Amino acid sequence: MMNQYQSRRQLMVDTQIVARGVKDRRVINAMLKVPRHLFVDEALWPEAYDDHPLPIGEKQTISQPYIVALMSELLRLTGKEKVLEIGTGSGYQCAILAELADQVYTIERIPDIAKRARKIFDQLKYTNVIIHIGDGTLGWKEHSPYDGIIVTAAAPHPPGALLEQLAMGGRLVIPIGDEFSQDLIVFTREDKNNYSEENYGSCRFVKLIGEQGWRE
Repeated sequence: MMNQYQSRRQLMVDTQIVARGVKDRRVINAMLKVPRHLFVDEALWPEAYDDHPLPIGEKQTISQPYIVALMSELLRLTGKEKVLEIGTGSGYQCAILAELADQVYTIERIPDIAKRARKIFDQLKYTNVIIHIGDGTLGWKEHSPYDGIIVTAAAPHPPGALLEQLAMGGRLVIPIGDEFSQDLIVFTREDKNNYSEENYGSCRFVKLIGEQGWRE
């Protein structure tokens, strides 16, 4: 059975990720390794490696594989970094980050979703992931600054708390826009009060709910 999923992961990486321009070899290897099907309901396993998001309950989704790879590549991780993820969700993006960074902190606001993700992390032996249940728009100041912050939900503007928790030279990857369409933006901290901004095109995410995001 595992061979079937390995070959489907290989096809996913070849046709959806490498073919669309993702070049970071570490990201490609992580996408080949992490068993995406384990992060969705068993009924959805046949679709786990297809080119689209999937529902995970509580009106949340697991992102399209290409978007996971692209956002991971935009962090430019070498393996030594401390990363903060906002929106644990299924845990799939976090598992990819666990392969790419030294330490991953992740925040989820829905307790049942966080518990499910923790179970899978334990099953796959990701000991470098720490989950917090709370408002992701406020970040996790206690462990800051972060070399990279990734937000897997759409915000109307970059939350100030997240910008403040970036290390110098750190990168915030976040979808910014209205609730129907967004652009994937990378903010890089140049110095204490200055951030450069790059736009990587349109995307579609669920809303980032919280004090510095959307209201419920």
